[in-house]
Amino acid sequence: METTRTRRARSLLAVPALTLAAALVLAGCGSRAGDAAAPTETDAAVSASCIDTSGDTIKLGFLNSLTGGMAISEQTVSNVLHMAADEINADGGILGKQIEYIQEDGATDWPTFAEKTEKLLTQDCVAAIFGGWTSSSRKAVKPVVEEHNGLFFYPVQYEGLESSPNIYYTGATTNQQIIPAMDYLAAQGVKTLFLAGSDYVFPRTANAIIKLYAEELGIEIVGEEYVPLDKDDWTTQVSKIVAADPDFVFNTINGSSNVGFVKAYYDAGLTPETTPIISVSIAEEEAPAMGHEVTGNYASWNYFQSMDTPNNPAFIERWQAYPDSSGVTSDPMEAAYISLYLYKALVEAAGSFEVDDVNAAAAEGGITVDAPEGVVTLDGENHHISKPGNIGRINADNQFDIVWSSDEFIEPDPYLEGYDWFPADVRDALVAAAG
Repeated sequence: METTRTRRARSLLAVPALTLAAALVLAGCGSRAGDAAAPTETDAAVSASCIDTSGDTIKLGFLNSLTGGMAISEQTVSNVLHMAADEINADGGILGKQIEYIQEDGATDWPTFAEKTEKLLTQDCVAAIFGGWTSSSRKAVKPVVEEHNGLFFYPVQYEGLESSPNIYYTGATTNQQIIPAMDYLAAQGVKTLFLAGSDYVFPRTANAIIKLYAEELGIEIVGEEYVPLDKDDWTTQVSKIVAADPDFVFNTINGSSNVGFVKAYYDAGLTPETTPIISVSIAEEEAPAMGHEVTGNYASWNYFQSMDTPNNPAFIERWQAYPDSSGVTSDPMEAAYISLYLYKALVEAAGSFEVDDVNAAAAEGGITVDAPEGVVTLDGENHHISKPGNIGRINADNQFDIVWSSDEFIEPDPYLEGYDWFPADVRDALVAAAG
């Protein structure tokens, strides 16, 4: 994979200016939040770095849930990080140093993510950490990397409303995944929508934004239900979907809880023909693990295995040949793969592994990665990357037929500052609630 520094060309997916029509109810968000620091500034580091660059290796930390409910998704992220490290090492490493990675298990437990981050930074002295999936895991890591002036590369789509000088985000933010999904639904004539999510910060914050935008699009939210991330019984909640009879279900469920949701969905007599689902967490690997054929349902992602891009065929071939491969590629694992190459590009642009030097290189702009999804550009101010928008429909092979793509890469706007329908007071309230 090629990484270069080029002049940034900004391109933003056009969304018509909208007018705020109703107040937003934030009940339930605050109790799911983590750290409540200011969104764009953090305190100065209180610990000196112990990164050792004297030898011919550089230590990196991989932090993924290899056990617990999120292992169904995060194991592949861990494996593709190993593959990326092997590739980079075979190509000469980073600044001539071979990657020595230390794998830790976050165990689908947010305090464990914080504990392992502390260990990786202060005992193992890693130069950067890669991993996480849920927003709760990221919220647990965030104050630790900020305290110790470490670096964390986060690979999964999330609810936005966050940036940190100590975190780089290679998954989608809200305007790169959720807003395109809502625009697609509106264009298909959807008038009623039911929201089903796991009970933690990402689904609740994402759904607060969805409700606001839905009103502007003329889409009625006819129900909203949550189940804890470690629970699989959706029977009661799905019965409410049956009663509401929505045109579509917007699914913000994560991990193995999706299996219980899909089972309850079919047990209740729902089908993609009558009540289709659009998801933001079911990808190529999760689809065949649902325990039921899910052909005909939809997902909003930035990368699909079926994408026709210059680098994608070789990426798929390398992954399928890798000993620990799941056999299919997906958006989160591709974003994790990007994250290690983005770090390499930043370090080589800085000529240094020191965090302040890396961030200074990012701030200069123009850092790109020639990724399987296309050439992505880092925004040096908010530490997110540009991404293409795509909507896919699951076919009988558990692959996605792409039914819509953005004309251009969508520049990241994590605070939705470019959207008139999302006023500053609502933004501030959601940032405070989400932490």
